[in-house]
Amino acid sequence: MSKLIMTLDGAVVREYPIDKDSLSIGRKHGNDIQLNDLTVSGRHTLIATMGEHVYVDDLGSTNGTLLNGARVAKTLIKHGDVIQVGNYQFTYFDDDEMEYEPTMFIQAELDDTQVLDANAQPATTATQGERLAGVKIMNGPMAKKVLELRKPFNTIGFNGIKMAMIARNADNYTISALKSSKLRRANDTAMVNGKPISMEALRLKENDIVELASTQMQFFYFE
Repeated sequence: MSKLIMTLDGAVVREYPIDKDSLSIGRKHGNDIQLNDLTVSGRHTLIATMGEHVYVDDLGSTNGTLLNGARVAKTLIKHGDVIQVGNYQFTYFDDDEMEYEPTMFIQAELDDTQVLDANAQPATTATQGERLAGVKIMNGPMAKKVLELRKPFNTIGFNGIKMAMIARNADNYTISALKSSKLRRANDTAMVNGKPISMEALRLKENDIVELASTQMQFFYFE
């Protein structure tokens, strides 16, 4: 059965099976998915099933509904798409596709860092004299999605655990590990090009591969 995986700050909160014609999302009682979030409208978004297709439909909400980082109205969704309602994200998983891994919910966690389509242009231009960079996810449910690294400090991790920080400097980007008592497993160590990184800043180069919990991301500069 198809389902929505709800996450908050990168942590999986709950699964919602898509087992009827529509699921409403909003702040008011009576919604199928009720969110206690002031940025969410009373009736915000509808997930509607029509035959073999599933759609996301914004219900005229104040702050809009985002699909893979872009504001949408009524739009067809496919396996791996990420819907954002307020501060919550819902990843759509089709029952005909592979099962999800909770550790694969990777996101840039500071401010409004955006998730873009792989072929999209950056949403904003870089500050004069600075090149804008991003990381392209290479595998897992969010494969081919791009995290745009616009902020001075961009933390990345999984399940709400911050594993590494990518810093935007005047003429380069650097990455360093973040110490956390929650990191227990050997593969929780962040790596670049197959080598573990430390808390000391390491300069990133074009096409470097950053790996977090078996998820690989390729660092690159926008043209």
